[in-house]
Amino acid sequence: MTTSAKRGMSGLALDAKSLPFQAISASGLGQNYPLHYPQSQGVNGLSFAEGNGSPLGIPLSIREVARMIGCSAWTVRQKHLPSGLPYFRSGPNGKLVFFREQVVAWVLEQQRKGGRL
Repeated sequence: MTTSAKRGMSGLALDAKSLPFQAISASGLGQNYPLHYPQSQGVNGLSFAEGNGSPLGIPLSIREVARMIGCSAWTVRQKHLPSGLPYFRSGPNGKLVFFREQVVAWVLEQQRKGGRL
């Protein structure tokens, strides 16, 4: 069976009323070579995205912070945030983002003060 016969059976046959096909090149979609685009640079040229060299460390969710501290997400939200645990809110009603090095420094400071977590 020829290609034109297959098109006729599928209903995709080219006729006088059909519009010409315009190819969309794959190169026009997305980034062709992401390394050409600027990257965030950390200390000594290391990328912040990798978490290497960033003074803040890698970003963590509230559940990851809770797992790191050894409590529940509810306890982090209700007890530790009001007592000074550093965080960043990603919008007016956005989720909470914590940075590993800041959380570690806060925990060490709480321990130095003799406070309980």
